[in-house]
Amino acid sequence: MSDDAPYRRILLKLSGEALMGRQEYGLESDMVARIAGEIRAVHAQGIEIGLVIGGGNIYRGVGGASQGIERASADFMGMLATVINAIALQNALESAGAPTRVLSAISMREVCEPYIRRRAIRHMEKGRIVICAAGTGNPYFTTDTAAALRAAELGCEALLKATQVDGVYSSDPLADEGAERFEALSYHEVLARDLKVMDAAAISLARENKIPILVFSIHNSGALDDVVHHRGRFTVINEKGDVGGE
Repeated sequence: MSDDAPYRRILLKLSGEALMGRQEYGLESDMVARIAGEIRAVHAQGIEIGLVIGGGNIYRGVGGASQGIERASADFMGMLATVINAIALQNALESAGAPTRVLSAISMREVCEPYIRRRAIRHMEKGRIVICAAGTGNPYFTTDTAAALRAAELGCEALLKATQVDGVYSSDPLADEGAERFEALSYHEVLARDLKVMDAAAISLARENKIPILVFSIHNSGALDDVVHHRGRFTVINEKGDVGGE
């Protein structure tokens, strides 16, 4: 690991929408390749990386439930969408030269490995990027909650959430020009103000396990490397609510 890298092991949470690029649905190959290249560059520094990917670019469980599909069934459909995204990103990462394994919380042995905590840790120790697919494997839980859970299980030192904007705002900055941007927040502030960066279960899990959350824009080239080294624009969420807090 490079001497100036503050983390030994991180969990990166990617939304499915991050993989759409300029499209309105599905996967944009150029965007997937660019994200894979950024992950590969950080991994090459000796930092162990786990990933959790959403499936909203293909199917969103909550949206399906609102259209009359039974909620548990809709959530399982969303989990399968995350597996599609995980396999696509695995292919891009391995094309970039980064050994990668997909571990799914829903068993599908012909496609990928089952998620087993000790196996995932061993893969990372051997220098492989681990993509945790299918959320938690249970309905009614978001992939944000899955990310916080996997970060805790795998002993990650930080949870990096890649979003459409460069941090946490008081409201959607794409819709509200007056939205306030925060450099740092405490877990309590995020919950008390009902900020929508992650759901309450994810924030609570991170808080209980003292895992800082760093929120940044996936659309800024080189942003992942910057955030890992505490450069560039991002919002940090931790116990103290300051940039250097633990």
